[in-house]
Amino acid sequence: MRAWLLDSLDGIEKLRLAETAPPPCAPGEVLLRLHFAALNPADAFLAQAMYPAKPALPHVLGRDGVGEVVAVGEGVAEPRVGETVGVLRCDAGVERWGTLAELVTVPANSVAPVPEGWSLEEMAAAPLTFLTAWQALTQWSDPPAPPEPGSTLLVTGASGGVGVAAVLLARSMGLRVAGLSRSAEKGARLLHLGADFVFDPGDSDLRRKVAAALSPAKVDLAVDSVAGPLFNQLVAMLGNRGRISVVGRSAGAVPEFNTGTLFFRRNRIGGVSVGSYSRPEAQAAWKEIVIRLRSIDRRPVIDRVFAFEQVKAGFARLAESPMGKVVIRVNG
Repeated sequence: MRAWLLDSLDGIEKLRLAETAPPPCAPGEVLLRLHFAALNPADAFLAQAMYPAKPALPHVLGRDGVGEVVAVGEGVAEPRVGETVGVLRCDAGVERWGTLAELVTVPANSVAPVPEGWSLEEMAAAPLTFLTAWQALTQWSDPPAPPEPGSTLLVTGASGGVGVAAVLLARSMGLRVAGLSRSAEKGARLLHLGADFVFDPGDSDLRRKVAAALSPAKVDLAVDSVAGPLFNQLVAMLGNRGRISVVGRSAGAVPEFNTGTLFFRRNRIGGVSVGSYSRPEAQAAWKEIVIRLRSIDRRPVIDRVFAFEQVKAGFARLAESPMGKVVIRVNG
């Protein structure tokens, strides 16, 4: 089979397309012939040794994908050979070879059928970002549950993969959503997708404008994938018992964070890691995500589809922060 091999953790530019042996299908696993795979920023971070995982090399990146089941391991009753399924949360692309290959093996209980009405590209694009957004929105109760309808949500990097997923899921939950985006064009699309307000995070008057729009409410929950200097402003915009779900830090470290700002409103900060989901938890969350997207007649947003030979160009497009997912056509 053909696969994009990563021989060192020196960046995406070191990827090479090569012929290699197909992976063996162990008990409890399925072998997929990939139709489409999707790129995620975490793939590029791993390739630059900026991710906790340190897989054996050479490695194959790619956490999302959809393909046809061509073989099943011992003990697997579902799915069956010939069915088309998507990959949910598992170690593919992290500790084991991922979806930037013509064939991939994954645990049988880490796949799901393509939702009715979805394209294969949409299924390939959705799981990691939507599961991440779901955890960010629901992790603050035990058992996890969506915020109360009418709660206020602030989404940084709202036009990114997780940001768009958070806006769509929040709409299905009946939340009031404020998104942050530096692009007026992307901001208009976010309003169309369901955001109530969109603000430029570079606006020197950001806090006052957000406060005026949400008044008399404050921010109940923020989903943050940016960090950097903006983080302190997020904390300042929180209301009583307000929370921040930390997804990423695309703008770098938070400078001189004062923990005292959390005290008197009992604010909380929590990290998000889809890798912490068990396989049953991921399956349950995914089913709820699909139901909620159907309820608002929305599907995942695709930016562009690249040929398998153009994986590096796909990563270059991803680095431009497009609105929607970058997808790779692997077979067919």
